[in-house]
Amino acid sequence: MKELVWFRNDLRVADNPALTAACKQNNGVQACFVVTPRQWQEHDWSPARVQFVIAHANALAEDLAALGIPLTLIQAQTFDDSVEKLEQFCREQGIVRLHFNEEYGINERRRDKRLKQRLDELGVNVCKYRDQTVAPVGAVLTQQEEPYSVFTPFSRRWKAWIEENQPVVLPRPASQGAAIKPEKLTDIPDAFREAPTPLVETGETAAHQQLETFLEESAGRYKEDRDFPAIDGTSQLSPYLANGVLSGRQCLLAAREAQGGGGNQEGYVTWISEIAWRDFYINILYHYPRISMHRAFKPETEALKWNEPGDAFEAWKTGNTGIPVVDAAMRQLNKTGWMHNRLRMIAAMFLTKNLFIDWRLGEAYFMSKLVDGFLASNNGGWQWSASTGTDAAPYFRVFNPTTQSERFDPKGLFIRQWVPELAKLDNKRIHDPGKGGVIPGGYPRPIVDLKESRKEAIAKFQALKD
Repeated sequence: MKELVWFRNDLRVADNPALTAACKQNNGVQACFVVTPRQWQEHDWSPARVQFVIAHANALAEDLAALGIPLTLIQAQTFDDSVEKLEQFCREQGIVRLHFNEEYGINERRRDKRLKQRLDELGVNVCKYRDQTVAPVGAVLTQQEEPYSVFTPFSRRWKAWIEENQPVVLPRPASQGAAIKPEKLTDIPDAFREAPTPLVETGETAAHQQLETFLEESAGRYKEDRDFPAIDGTSQLSPYLANGVLSGRQCLLAAREAQGGGGNQEGYVTWISEIAWRDFYINILYHYPRISMHRAFKPETEALKWNEPGDAFEAWKTGNTGIPVVDAAMRQLNKTGWMHNRLRMIAAMFLTKNLFIDWRLGEAYFMSKLVDGFLASNNGGWQWSASTGTDAAPYFRVFNPTTQSERFDPKGLFIRQWVPELAKLDNKRIHDPGKGGVIPGGYPRPIVDLKESRKEAIAKFQALKD
């Protein structure tokens, strides 16, 4: 009799409900991780994310081996293949129970349903746990037992749920036997070999150190600093959260403990609200499956006639639009596999409102580059910017990227870093190089008129109402 823990989007030993439950059964515990490169490609996973995940699967193998738990790396290609391989593994290893933490994309849910059907026939008990959110998915509902589609009331109920239920962090399981030698994945799939060096260190310990450093040194000023890309004012924890190396519960409880130490409370409150946003978007993904099927949350916006992408889309992707803050943001993304959150909103709104290019193209491009590409958050952010999603920016509220740049990068420090062609311009002209002088050689003129394109976008949204 053996217990099997299937690791997916939860690459950690501490605070892992599936692993904790398996270790309590007093049977032999085994673990597995399924490598599905073709599925990763179909889901637009970036090389940066794949390499990050493989590195953390190997780190997890070491942590589990120290507990006497072997982690088997199962090679598949797609979710369909993974069902076959997992069924075969359970049969060969004499598994009596399979434990895993749920995922909420439609393909993942269909995969899990098929696997359960196959294992039921085999006599293997399938045990599922709700792990990705602080409050279990589906626990935060309206008084009518309906899902929230607006963040503010969701957030209020989410905070109330936390006070009522006092979530806890599960400890690292006790050793299950003598330490063993871990199996590791040494070969990166061909499609994912070229990737930038990660901005954060590998491993569960490194994730906790990053969390501790942020809470001690930066969280108190998070509200003031988080929107300024030239300032190291964000947590840099998103890669760990996106891939389950840290849990939302661990982040919340650590923040609340740090908050109790005094200091600037608003910084902690604001950062905790970001954890609530993450939970909100995961709940949207769960309750509205069309979100993971390339559909708009607002069905009426499916009628929008987006522009053909063409050269404008290529200029946006490569950071050559002639709008400095957008170009700096895209170059940061392409070079590092990460982008500051304020810049994600600016770049996304420029693509969808000024260039009027389908948000789905931008969403896929971000996923293809980001180390922290996470369907629920990435989709939520893009649909917010495009005014097609839940609790989205009103269609008539369109960021002016130049104004945003002047406000959040007043000295042009971020632009100078990523758009060196403009480095010698003064603090005013660097945000709009064509205004009041000659554009430095090699830098393009704006590919679109910001004021006119804004008017055209608003008119197209208004036409939906007619």
